[in-house]
Amino acid sequence: MTERLYYTEPNASEFDAQVLGVDLHEGRRVAVLDRTAFYPASGGQPYDTGRLGDAAVLDVIDTEDGTILHVVDRDLPIGPVHGRIDWERRFDHMQQHTGQHVLSAAFDRLLGARTESFHLGVETSTIDLGREVTPPEIERAENEANRIVWEDRPVAIRFVDAAEAARLPLRKEPARGGTLRLIDVQDFDISACGGTHVARTGSIGLIAVHSWERFRGGTRIEFLCGRRALAGYRGLRDAVAASVRLVSVLPSELPAGIERMQAEAKESKRRIKDLQARLALFEAAALADRATARGGARLATGVLEGWDPNGLKIVAAAIVERSDHVAVLLGTPAPYAIVVARSAGLAVDCAVILKRLTAAFGGKGGGRPELAQGGGLQGDPEAIFAAAVSGL
Repeated sequence: MTERLYYTEPNASEFDAQVLGVDLHEGRRVAVLDRTAFYPASGGQPYDTGRLGDAAVLDVIDTEDGTILHVVDRDLPIGPVHGRIDWERRFDHMQQHTGQHVLSAAFDRLLGARTESFHLGVETSTIDLGREVTPPEIERAENEANRIVWEDRPVAIRFVDAAEAARLPLRKEPARGGTLRLIDVQDFDISACGGTHVARTGSIGLIAVHSWERFRGGTRIEFLCGRRALAGYRGLRDAVAASVRLVSVLPSELPAGIERMQAEAKESKRRIKDLQARLALFEAAALADRATARGGARLATGVLEGWDPNGLKIVAAAIVERSDHVAVLLGTPAPYAIVVARSAGLAVDCAVILKRLTAAFGGKGGGRPELAQGGGLQGDPEAIFAAAVSGL
């Protein structure tokens, strides 16, 4: 069993140990030490990385027998070795994990919303609460959590047996018995936990709720602590600044400015649709007038620049209002959108034509005998038109 220095010395970034053996584990080279400060992935917290001598530590695994496996990129000699933790990564995890304890306790103490699970991700972390909470409630809990951070309260590590644990106000029931390692945020939260934590709440820096959503009958809270909160603020600041420049409003006026632009875009889209419908009648008349006789029908073909499938359908529908007409229309740019339509009473199956075209020129689509549409066709338009009418 490996001695776990991180249980009692979470701030230790370097240590000395003995390499007891090097082996393969699931195809990866692993080193076993007599003692380690490297934290393995456990309890929602990711593993540490760093170096053992000249070897890079890529992963850390906690085995069932209590041995810690260090996945390394090269062999290590048996004997003494100096270990160095990637402290920036470790301290980030300590900030997030301790911040989670404080935030979870705030939700629990103020709102009776208990944390069901926790995940520390690469960019953000989440807690899943057992009930839905409202935005004002989230703000209350966030304010309370930061009050504890700014009071710079000590965060102690305690080891107790089951009997003593039963007398303590633990935030949640321990998952196991025996000797428990407790993380004690002075006069605010006591929880059984094997993770690494900062020594004082002030080292968390800041706890910022980034977003929230309904999740399995409760609420999933996404949050940022410390350096991540600063990075999140910078990202938001830069996004707002760029948006303000584009919209030409003050930051406080940005939501109203975006709403106004959305309304204007919606109105412009409506006008474009109306104008396109009017233009479609002229396009249809011109194409129908140039239609050529083909197998008992009049064939109208055309490449319409910039027309989407709905616009092509409008043009095609206007063409086939005339009797005995078949319309095959492509919309640019390539890959082309396509609409195939025919007048009522013609023995032409537009869906069969489109299937033949997509088989030859790529893309996909479908429809009915009187109208079919698709997209993604590549090739020369004249070759597409020739293939479309080959069966007429």
